Amino acid sequence: MPKYPRLQSLKAINRVMERYYVKRKLMARLKPMAYVTSGAPVEILETMGVLTLYPENYGALCGARRDAVRLCEVAEEDGYSQDLCSYARSHIGAVKQPDGAPLNGLPKPDLLLCCNNICGTVLKWYEVLADHYSVPLFVLDVPFQREPQSEPHAVQYVTDQLEALIAWTEEVTGRRWKPKKFREVLALSNETVSLWGEIRDLGMHKPSPVNAPDLFVAMAPIVALRGTRQAVQVYKGFKAELKARVADGVAAVPGERYRLLWDNIAIWYRLYRFFRPFMDAGACFVTDSYTNAWSAAEPVDLDDPLTSMARTLLAVYINLDLETRAGIVADLAQRFAVDGMVMHANWSCKPFSLTQSDIQAAVREQMTLPTLMLEADMCDSRRYNNGAIRERIAAFLEMLG
Repeated sequence: MPKYPRLQSLKAINRVMERYYVKRKLMARLKPMAYVTSGAPVEILETMGVLTLYPENYGALCGARRDAVRLCEVAEEDGYSQDLCSYARSHIGAVKQPDGAPLNGLPKPDLLLCCNNICGTVLKWYEVLADHYSVPLFVLDVPFQREPQSEPHAVQYVTDQLEALIAWTEEVTGRRWKPKKFREVLALSNETVSLWGEIRDLGMHKPSPVNAPDLFVAMAPIVALRGTRQAVQVYKGFKAELKARVADGVAAVPGERYRLLWDNIAIWYRLYRFFRPFMDAGACFVTDSYTNAWSAAEPVDLDDPLTSMARTLLAVYINLDLETRAGIVADLAQRFAVDGMVMHANWSCKPFSLTQSDIQAAVREQMTLPTLMLEADMCDSRRYNNGAIRERIAAFLEMLG
């Protein structure tokens, strides 16, 4: 069986994330703790010294550790439909039965921040959490964008809510807003996003020094630690290792023959195992639409931060119109010179998945790009048909050859 070079930086990233969870557990009694959605403006809470945790990240952790099905079943026994997001079901299951869940569950939050620019499920998910823990909830409402550019009234609407969020957080936590500190946090956030974009762009080299499953592992800090020095430091190390690979001609997939694009969230419970047949055939996933979402944003303007942040929140990938999304995927395919695309029709993430056939058709109008569509789920392995998927992957690779 072929061996593939391992990135040492991923070990450092995993250590940082382990410390992140341990520190949150230890500090939860000393500082206010917030649960936050991945599309929310975490920089505001970071400025005010509020600890943050991401139930979505935790759901991915449950999937990666193969605990998701058991926890989903706990939620389902309580009446939650199997058609609901497996991140939500995994986390709700862990809330209801923390013993035996990864990390024995997450520490109790003092407040909740929910931003609906990623999906509608989070609204009800966070309402359930607010009711369960009897803690205050702030919902940041971000309108869906039907035009390529954010409309001025939408930008103003979100900006007003960001100002309200600051005042609300001051009232709930008793902590003061510090504009100077905010600029420092945003500067670190901008640097983190810039580094992440540079890391991803290294996949344009032939051969690529990085493969999509590496990016899926490495993306945790840009979600959970954005606006901190730890994220900047760990990504500087990651970028340096990838640049050294480029200089030395080291490929993530030795003998790279095919360059592929991945669409949608990772299949966490089979992360590297899923990609192994592709790698064995010399196929490297040099780019993806999922981790691209954290590198595509423009830097926040430090002189007009809230308005600039509002535009960023509006421009989240799955909050955009179909034509713009298709354009983003086509641009990735062209810039990274891919030979084909694999689309994960993810049972859990309807906003990501329902438009995939239309995006596939739109991309085909611009280029000839062989595409494989696979049905699975990001965390719930009951949705994964190993035999059928293995056969479809083999047929796709044969077609590429």
